Amino acid sequence: MRIWMWSVPALIAVLAGPVRAQEPAAPPRTMTLATTTSVENSGLLDALLPGFEQGSGIAVKVVAVGTGAALRIAREGNADLVFVHDPKSEEAFVSEGFGLERIPVMFNYFWIAGPAADPAGIKGASPEAAFRKIAEARTPFVSRGDKSGTHEKEKSLWAAAGIAPAEEWYLESGQGMIETLRIASQKGAYTLTDNATFLFHRRDLDLAPLIIGSDLLLNPYSLIPLNPAKNPGLKKEEAAALVSFFASAAARETIAAYGKEKAGEALFFVGDKP
Repeated sequence: MRIWMWSVPALIAVLAGPVRAQEPAAPPRTMTLATTTSVENSGLLDALLPGFEQGSGIAVKVVAVGTGAALRIAREGNADLVFVHDPKSEEAFVSEGFGLERIPVMFNYFWIAGPAADPAGIKGASPEAAFRKIAEARTPFVSRGDKSGTHEKEKSLWAAAGIAPAEEWYLESGQGMIETLRIASQKGAYTLTDNATFLFHRRDLDLAPLIIGSDLLLNPYSLIPLNPAKNPGLKKEEAAALVSFFASAAARETIAAYGKEKAGEALFFVGDKP
């Protein structure tokens, strides 16, 4: 009579039956959002995206640049969705067939900020008159100079003021909003800023908001779903899921409340206009 001696692991394996190969795990779902620096510099995306990622299982890679660069990235097929704030550029992007539509999400305002002493005396003036006063006084002005939505708005204000700034008092940072604000703060200069970035970082800046609340300085933000015909690799389902999330009650409530705790007031308003 033969007696078999089984080790515990071997016995378990026999009783369990043949080992089946595990199914390969599905690759994680990802997408790329090309957006403007202000929604990142203000911290809004940090408040919004974790909820979307946890609920959808889709990881969002954020590329935060100026609006012009964000639209260029999308034209080159390197984004799945854009979130920007220059209506004129957005309309051209859609008319060229790269975007399907502009979907308004929220708005805030541009402000003209500068030294609290206001050496050019712009406080209380219209935006165009303020720019004329800065040019006449030849006080330093720092432009983003990066074809962002803020830069495009700034250029439209110089044009409305009838001025083509190109002298030594006019400086171009070529950088994002917070970097431009820091340079203006260091140089005692004026600049055009979105109010969200300014309010979020104002404790670190030696600047004051001098021109605020003008309808001319309205700053709307839109999502633009991209055209699959222009980008065969487009992650349509993931992008559509993020668009739906931005339209949800949870996202709208987050946007409406964002900033009240840290900045003391809302930094964005839901919709496209007051």
